[in-house]
Amino acid sequence: MSTELILLGMAMLIAIGILLHHPSKTLGLPSLLIFIGVGLLFGNGELNFVYDDLALTSFIGSLALNVIVFVGGLNTSKASIQVAYKEGGVLSTIGVLFTTVIFGGLLYYITDFNILTCLLFAAVVSSTDAAAVFSILESKKLKLKESTDTILEFESATNDPVALLLVAILTEMLVNTNQQVSGLSIGIELVQQIIVGLGAGYLIGWCCVWLLNKIKLEEYGLIPVFILACFFIAAYGSDLLGGNILVSSYVAGVFIGNELKRGREVSKHFFNSLSWLAQALMFIILGLQFFPKELFADMWSAIIPAIALIFIARPLAVFLSYLPFRKVSFKKKFFISAIGLKGATPIVFALIPASAGVAGSQEMVHMVFFIVLISVVLQGWAIEPLSNKLGLVDK
Repeated sequence: MSTELILLGMAMLIAIGILLHHPSKTLGLPSLLIFIGVGLLFGNGELNFVYDDLALTSFIGSLALNVIVFVGGLNTSKASIQVAYKEGGVLSTIGVLFTTVIFGGLLYYITDFNILTCLLFAAVVSSTDAAAVFSILESKKLKLKESTDTILEFESATNDPVALLLVAILTEMLVNTNQQVSGLSIGIELVQQIIVGLGAGYLIGWCCVWLLNKIKLEEYGLIPVFILACFFIAAYGSDLLGGNILVSSYVAGVFIGNELKRGREVSKHFFNSLSWLAQALMFIILGLQFFPKELFADMWSAIIPAIALIFIARPLAVFLSYLPFRKVSFKKKFFISAIGLKGATPIVFALIPASAGVAGSQEMVHMVFFIVLISVVLQGWAIEPLSNKLGLVDK
């Protein structure tokens, strides 16, 4: 297929997804379902078009995820970080580890996977999705008491790095079965990725803001372009130095979003549009990657794991993570434990072992797709009635 036809096809799919966005909000459906649905409808044998490239899908998904995390950082205020960093920080680190261990243990008894594959599966779905959380809270126009919405947003924006690191380590262990990996080496790598990621993101973010405030570009349209270049330097420079690409993207975004003086509004609109483009492209190409017949063949096998994750692993992980915070109300902990929204992130993470050729990874990708679907429909629908029932809505 020619490049022109590929670009034409992608542009048409994105346009269709955008036109369906408003009706989807009216029905309370997240954008994820609309764009993935468009991809499923038009790809993989339907309408005589076939797309099947795990490596390319994984690359585009990872790139789009980096952009979404960076834009999430740009839109995060210092005030919300000061409110949420303690509880949200524990949920996004210790909470992810608890979820991985608890859900991995449950999967060992539910599925036929070996223990390492079960832990990999659990790590893939251990984090909540920033795009899904932001989108649903915004569409419902919910403001929650006790800063519950702020903590959910902070957790979802910062828990991907730990999950990604676990997925990468466990994938490497499954691919290189002869290589022994100790708990100490995993701990050292985790600390290195976080510290280098923080340092690179902060340094590049500071340089970007200092240069823009010092030079004072006359053409405002160049400001977001320069910020975009700095984002790529921070993200992929950190990756080359052994840091976590998502940590550096988020930190650079937070610093630039809070410290930039000139061109703040034009940059905000530019990057919000870029985030929507990244989401649309990621969701559509994920939809194109799946073969509907093979996908639905694994649908029933995903139901029990989804129930175990939503009703057992996530609540246990949240309540264990909140043990140091004794003054936090039960209704807040219960709400956060019940709203562990998944989105495209777990599907992107599931493509990492699939593109590496891990045994059983194709079935895992299909099961993860349905776990995400069940989470978005069930937990996304539950946000408003549950928050009303618990008396958490700030009117």
